[in-house]
Amino acid sequence: MNPQTDILCELCDFLYPRSPYSGEFKPEHLVFNAKLQDFSQRVSYICSLQTGGKLSPQEAYKQIQILWKQLKSSKQDLGIS
Repeated sequence: MNPQTDILCELCDFLYPRSPYSGEFKPEHLVFNAKLQDFSQRVSYICSLQTGGKLSPQEAYKQIQILWKQLKSSKQDLGIS
């Protein structure tokens, strides 16, 4: 494998960590788990930006609220109760 590709893979794994799914296996649960992990990662970035003074608390709240609505919508679209 190309050394540059290895570095990019490691960087991607660092920036976007994923945990294996260990719940009841259903395709919709697996998809929702991936979306939930993405939500968690994005909220973490937003919180870090707000803590570092790059985002106002109001802007951070708005962005997290938008992400929450998207997650909630995807849960409904997948038919998970």
